[in-house]
Amino acid sequence: MSNKNSVFKLTGKVQHYQWGGFTYIPSLLGIANDLHKPFAEYWLGAHENAPAQLDNGEKLNHFIDSHPAVLGEAARKTFGRLPYLLKILDVKDMLSIQVHPNKKAAVIEFARENEKGIPLNDPNRNYKDDNHKPELMMALGDFWLLHGFQQPAGIVQTLVAIPEFTFMLPVFEKGGYKALYELIMTMDQLKVNLVLAPLIDRIIPLYEAGQLQKSEPGFWAARAALTFNETDKIDRGIFSVYLFNIVHLKKGEAVFQDAGILHAYLEGQNVEIMANSDNVLRGGLTPKHIDVTELMKHVLFEPVTPYIIHGQSINTQEEVFITPAPDFELGRIMLNTGQVYQSDILSVEIFLVLYGLVEANGETFKRGESFVAMSGATIDLKAREDAEIYHASVPR
Repeated sequence: MSNKNSVFKLTGKVQHYQWGGFTYIPSLLGIANDLHKPFAEYWLGAHENAPAQLDNGEKLNHFIDSHPAVLGEAARKTFGRLPYLLKILDVKDMLSIQVHPNKKAAVIEFARENEKGIPLNDPNRNYKDDNHKPELMMALGDFWLLHGFQQPAGIVQTLVAIPEFTFMLPVFEKGGYKALYELIMTMDQLKVNLVLAPLIDRIIPLYEAGQLQKSEPGFWAARAALTFNETDKIDRGIFSVYLFNIVHLKKGEAVFQDAGILHAYLEGQNVEIMANSDNVLRGGLTPKHIDVTELMKHVLFEPVTPYIIHGQSINTQEEVFITPAPDFELGRIMLNTGQVYQSDILSVEIFLVLYGLVEANGETFKRGESFVAMSGATIDLKAREDAEIYHASVPR
């Protein structure tokens, strides 16, 4: 297959995690969901766990391995593989409290689990690859998430205001974020139940009566309790809801999450781009594997001021979302009917049509369809209808 001045249709992989919605991704992809399965994520990339597929049936990771020149010289020398993973997420239920390792830690820990002989598909394995996982998410509508620890004044205010939490105030004043978080994450389950039960008993009736706002931690704590609590086991992740920043993004707004930043997605749909990794350490609000010891090794125990990223125009048709990550860049291309977009391709670049109809180098792509172009090609997009296209690339 020649990549010069060509684009190739790309089909991603759906992940049916139980927190996913039932309609958004099937509607986007134009497929039925007769079995009413949760469609949580749609992956477009070359990660070995779920690589996208070219139209000739070849997996994208295998194609790149066989033709490394398509990465372009700079990306091939720096990364040796496609360094990013593009996704669409539909968050119906809250995701886990989680953190990602930095690159050095990922290499060490991945090798350690390999030496132990833990299979890559073992559900209790923590490290799926040897890469870090900085990530950018851009909201496709109203989107809610938890993002990093609140400032000290906010933590103190919370610990004072909630009677069940006042015993934690001296711990925070003496030992800071690390001591506080270690306390709640290693607390005996019986004490977790004892502390959180009266709080949950107060907030669930308010939640069910519609008297709590999404900007209040009680709203998400009540939802978490109804979603994740088991008989005689209250999920300790509920503590984090009260300690983290609650962030509300509007359509087109984005946030970047680097290694060490605790976070959890709460509700909504987004476009997400990240380093080519699936390394996630979880601490609660999930039925998946939780490993508090590993999570604590990677957390940055410091306050975070959420920074909302807006796209920066690079021409009249495309804006990009700038982050410190060397692995990826997300662009959003907006075209009115008849408009043309052209770009020289420097590495492997993936395009996803969110809506509309476009012609790319003579091939037509509609809503939900994706295509890839390789280093050395020139892409020529023409909008047959008004269109919104997401563009994943290595930073130029």
